[in-house]
Amino acid sequence: MDRATFEAGLEADGFAEALTRRMEAGATAPDHAHPFDARLFVLEGEFILDQGGTTRRYGPGEAFEVPAGVPHAESFGPAGATYLVGRRAKP
Repeated sequence: MDRATFEAGLEADGFAEALTRRMEAGATAPDHAHPFDARLFVLEGEFILDQGGTTRRYGPGEAFEVPAGVPHAESFGPAGATYLVGRRAKP
């Protein structure tokens, strides 16, 4: 997937405009949940998602979603990560 396709999908599916985020190497966000759906697209580095007992690593060009209310933890690879995130409020 490329950035333009990701951003077009956000708009089509009712997500807010993508924000660019940068996390430093080794940064972590312990278990938490969001009150919104989040859709992410990795631009650089590695985004590591722990959800439901499964760990998945996402690299450049990969996209994924975390539904509202779903507990998860985040960490980032040795080069950190730059990614886009779109949010969609839950009614």
